[in-house]
Amino acid sequence: MNKKMYLIPAGAILFILFFTIFGERGLLRIYQLNREKQLMQKRLEELHAENDQLKRELEALKSDRRYLESIARKDFGLVKKNETIYQFPPADKPAGKGAAK
Repeated sequence: MNKKMYLIPAGAILFILFFTIFGERGLLRIYQLNREKQLMQKRLEELHAENDQLKRELEALKSDRRYLESIARKDFGLVKKNETIYQFPPADKPAGKGAAK
């Protein structure tokens, strides 16, 4: 009879402890949610920075003719009137000492 007096409270304490740690609102779940929150905040900061950069680029495209011209030249290969483009084939690099052919 005396052993049962210790087993019932010990079992109840273990039961409560188990759900405190491993339950749906337990310590492990709280840790996991905090970690996820930190990752989401980091991603949010990255997206804010990217958004700011895109706003600056949009403003430059609207107002800066030189920037717009450089984009047109680089991305679309556009040229001005009376401009000549020279394209050279890539130079063959000579093999260094001891290089296998």
